[in-house]
Amino acid sequence: MLSSTSAAGVAATRDEEGAIYTKVMWRLLPFLFLCYVFAYLDRVNVGFAKLSMMNDLGFSEAVYGLGAGVFFVGYVLFEVPSNIVMLKVGARFWITRIMVTWGIISACTMFVTTPTQFYVLRFLLGVAEAGFFPAVLLYLTYWFPSSRRGKVTALFMTGIPMSGVIGGPLSGFIMASMVGVGSLSNWQWLFLLEAIPTVVLGVVAFFFLDDRIKDAKWLSAREKALLEHNLAQDAQGKHLHKLRDGLTNPRVWLLAMIYLFFTMGLYAISFWLPSIVKDSGVVDAWHIGLLTTIPYAAATVAMVMTGRSSDRHGERRWHLALAGFAGAIGLVWSVLYADNTIIALMGLTLATMGIMTTICQFWTLPPTILTGAAAATGIAFANSVGSFSGLIAPSMLGYVKTATDSTGNGLLVIAACLVIGGLLVFTIPAHLVSRKK
Repeated sequence: MLSSTSAAGVAATRDEEGAIYTKVMWRLLPFLFLCYVFAYLDRVNVGFAKLSMMNDLGFSEAVYGLGAGVFFVGYVLFEVPSNIVMLKVGARFWITRIMVTWGIISACTMFVTTPTQFYVLRFLLGVAEAGFFPAVLLYLTYWFPSSRRGKVTALFMTGIPMSGVIGGPLSGFIMASMVGVGSLSNWQWLFLLEAIPTVVLGVVAFFFLDDRIKDAKWLSAREKALLEHNLAQDAQGKHLHKLRDGLTNPRVWLLAMIYLFFTMGLYAISFWLPSIVKDSGVVDAWHIGLLTTIPYAAATVAMVMTGRSSDRHGERRWHLALAGFAGAIGLVWSVLYADNTIIALMGLTLATMGIMTTICQFWTLPPTILTGAAAATGIAFANSVGSFSGLIAPSMLGYVKTATDSTGNGLLVIAACLVIGGLLVFTIPAHLVSRKK
């Protein structure tokens, strides 16, 4: 049985078309996934460094919260310009530049001795990394049509929870085993050792990635024609394609606000999960690292399953909103049973599953509305607005922790944000973001 795909006189069966997209996924996603794992790890490993860094340097919880969050000031300021530059110079060069510079700056965090130095390096890390995530999302739109992006986006973004699955034990192991090694503290070794893979992967990206379908020597002429035809068909009917459309259209602003509420949960979990587990009664850094893998492993499964379901049913809104509500329930659960490690961890696992799923499912929405240069600016703009939560959430939780010696009230605020984000999803007309099967 032939599908509707026909390009340059070439028709393809559904099985053949599926095989071509599987080939593209296996070529691109494992590498991009690995890059994202270390990108996210270099951003949030400060959560593990905090376990001894604060005592060594005399930092308060408020100093840590602000330092963790100031990363996003640089990130937000340079995100849209970064994606515009990528349009000019190409994905492989720009992704290489981003990864090499952020790896070097992340390693330099080992030399911090004062709060000011901490703030400056975290700001510069945000500047260096700005554009990586929206650049990859934009890059995926060069290869996959909207109907296939639920699964593809979910697979790529499992890099976030997998950075926890891999990074939790790795960071815990480094923190536990590098005490007293050489003249460096364990948290200094953490920043150094986890930055090296990022720089290496950045160099590899330049030689491994192709800017466009036409540049891919690993695809046949027939495969290129089919992929390009599907992208051309997908772009039809999308009226937002100019550079300014991605910055000024009210629908883009609405999407950005929805993302802001969801990412409040993301950064609360990312920066505070080790501390929340520690507050429940676990002291050993290695054990904390092992326990943090449970929520992230469960979230990885939830993201992929929800992405497949969303593509299969051609439905986006309910898949996104219900994940947000589940995340809120999990956070409230973890607060109510904060003194019981096992029960609190169950709540944190549900929260992490819901929160991580909202992040990957959200990114199926902008490409259904935007195309061309509008996609470059719109994706970057939405991510920039959402990234403000990276400054708000850690700082708020830090001040709440300092003032009350508990993060519970702060987590309840985050839960409310997830509910608001879920409700706002339904202000987007279903016909714009869903596809009938």
